[in-house]
Amino acid sequence: MKITAITAAAVLVIGSFIPSASGYSIKGDVVNCRSGPGTSYGVKKTYKKGQNVSISCQTTGTSVSGNNIWDKTGDGCYVADYYVYTGTNGYVAKKCGSTSGGGGSSSSGSYCKKINSAGVNLIAKSEGFVSRPKPDPIGLPTVGYGHLCQKKNCAEVKYKFPLTTTTGKQLLSDDLPKYTKCLAGYLNSKPKLNDNQWAALTSWVFNVGCGNAKTSTLVKRLNKGDNPNTVAAQELPKWRMAGGRVLQGLVTRRAAEVKLFKTASSKQAYPKCS
Repeated sequence: MKITAITAAAVLVIGSFIPSASGYSIKGDVVNCRSGPGTSYGVKKTYKKGQNVSISCQTTGTSVSGNNIWDKTGDGCYVADYYVYTGTNGYVAKKCGSTSGGGGSSSSGSYCKKINSAGVNLIAKSEGFVSRPKPDPIGLPTVGYGHLCQKKNCAEVKYKFPLTTTTGKQLLSDDLPKYTKCLAGYLNSKPKLNDNQWAALTSWVFNVGCGNAKTSTLVKRLNKGDNPNTVAAQELPKWRMAGGRVLQGLVTRRAAEVKLFKTASSKQAYPKCS
């Protein structure tokens, strides 16, 4: 984040920003503190402008106005660093451990951050392309290939509107590491997934959101050591509803994800990327 003003909670010493004794100051009027490092996580509490918070560690998550760092506060929840006066665009605290955002135990950074072309094409086909922000089938504002707008008119998107299919794919590529990180954070070391299985699950998380994936039976069964192909075939088709109704588009997408998941591959993606 960038400093635009020095508040009473800051002291300027030889050009450096030092937090007050009670922590760093919140700069947004009302700022949500969430259960994980992203806007898809549930809100645990809120902070008011000028309130001081302590930062126990920092990690990456949903980008907010170009800043993808999230601060874990002393209250055990996460705030977008953009809304906290830290005096820098970088880290001011240690990086959070691999389990801080999700409860898995093997998110060591060796999993595949991106997915294969089969997975990218599946997501793109399922989401459809729109060059300018518009509501999706359940009314959520999206642009490109399923990018969920974080600000009015998708102002956080760095690419010029109207998007082309090329910049739309670039935006999708920018978005995907958030979802592979969520998935890696929720899984333990028991599942061994190839690149097609990893891509299919990433498509699912991209669609249903990190919070829903975290508490899903699908993730729980994989972490128990159940057969991945059996779990995918039984659990993915259950995710066919949105806005309280079954959508044929989701039925079709889940079938495509199961098919990709069951496609054999020798390339490993999780827990280690080969």
